[in-house]
Amino acid sequence: MLLDGSPTPTATERPQDILALLGDRSTLARATSFHVEEAGGQGELAAYRRLRREVFVHEQELFHGHDLDDRDDDPRTLVLVAKDAGGTVLGGVRLGPVADGPDLGWWAGGRLVVTPDARGPKGIGAALVRAACARAEAEGVLRFDATVQARNEPLFRRLGWRSVRPTEVASTPHTLMRWPIGRIAAQTAATKSALGPLLAALPAPPGFVGDDGTPLPGTDVIAACDAIVPSMVERDPEWAGWCSVLVNVNDLAAMGASPLGLLDALGARDAGHAARVLDGLARAARSYGIPVLGGHTQLGVPAALSVTALGRTAHPVPGGGGRPGHAVRLTADLGGGWRPGYRGRQWDSTTHRRSDELRAMTGAVAAARPAAAKDVSMAGIAGTLGMLAEASGCRAVLDVAAVPRPDAGATVGDWLTCFPGWAMLTADAPGAPPLPAGPATGAVCGELTAGEGVGLRWPDGEITEAVTSTVTGMGPA
Repeated sequence: MLLDGSPTPTATERPQDILALLGDRSTLARATSFHVEEAGGQGELAAYRRLRREVFVHEQELFHGHDLDDRDDDPRTLVLVAKDAGGTVLGGVRLGPVADGPDLGWWAGGRLVVTPDARGPKGIGAALVRAACARAEAEGVLRFDATVQARNEPLFRRLGWRSVRPTEVASTPHTLMRWPIGRIAAQTAATKSALGPLLAALPAPPGFVGDDGTPLPGTDVIAACDAIVPSMVERDPEWAGWCSVLVNVNDLAAMGASPLGLLDALGARDAGHAARVLDGLARAARSYGIPVLGGHTQLGVPAALSVTALGRTAHPVPGGGGRPGHAVRLTADLGGGWRPGYRGRQWDSTTHRRSDELRAMTGAVAAARPAAAKDVSMAGIAGTLGMLAEASGCRAVLDVAAVPRPDAGATVGDWLTCFPGWAMLTADAPGAPPLPAGPATGAVCGELTAGEGVGLRWPDGEITEAVTSTVTGMGPA
């Protein structure tokens, strides 16, 4: 298998080397004499384990008899091997979940080994480490550790790893090291970090800075507005229409508002494309029981869709109402699955729900009235929690093991960074009642503290930084 888990192509399936076809001999001369892939079959796995025994038992005398442990018996453990052109295993490394039970996105690499004849300038060890890091991230891992012999610490540091603390394995000095996975920070930076400077000059009502909805001054009306990414309107018009209702209803729900109606603005290349968008929008509006009050439609233009929602509440729940010491709760609809074409990015938990189930979820914040609430947006669970914490003038710590998530089909990395359909983050005093959200699942999974950013707390008590600063730069509400 290849590093991403896909099958290794057969000799007849492999494309001809373009460099060879072009006669680029100088580049070919510099090419590595080995390649790295997932161990294919028991033969390569046995060769890797024999090499481990030769090095760790006989050469280094770290272990007696063998170096096998329970991680070798875990079917989730992956082995990557470096092989020469003839298929001989020159080295290998294993990686997989640290603990038994559900995969929490905390993996470890280990048993890195290279045959003595292949060590040195070939860079096989470094290539195996890089391959392990890439595979871990592809598997949705958010914490990747390795216990490294002290003499190998400089190599890992050159490759970008960070030293955590000294430790011992088999009475030999080692260092616990960690690969910095910046998936959550990169996502929030790409989607939200520019908002503060961009929006600073716009007048906003006090107390609701950073909220997706806003109270209309002097009334009990809440207004929310969301636009759908044009490429999504173009390639998946029915889903775009559905989501234009979904995201706006979620914004109203987060403030505890009952929906009154929708206004849509649609641009489409022709009537047929517009009809598909409006079909999705109409189906969603009927499912949620919300009238479309009016709007604007224009044909012969690039795809564009924006919807404004109006709701009502006399006591809106702010996104910035949290305080240090408040418990963080995630309530999410775990039903459904990945929207086709958006695997790892958009979870469709709503299109299969009955109207009464949808209304139970959208009315949950109004019924429970927590101190703060935000619906999970395209920033994902971790990024949205960062926005709630920022608006509250706090830092958030998220207990990874306590986060409600689907039983199968979603890695922790994907789940914490995707758009989950319907999911609500709330903050309130410890012991506050849960949201009565019908089919959704809720759990306390963290707390607000002094400071800023978002930390991920793991079962061993270690906290890794997911967001090191504010998310939007808009500051406290």
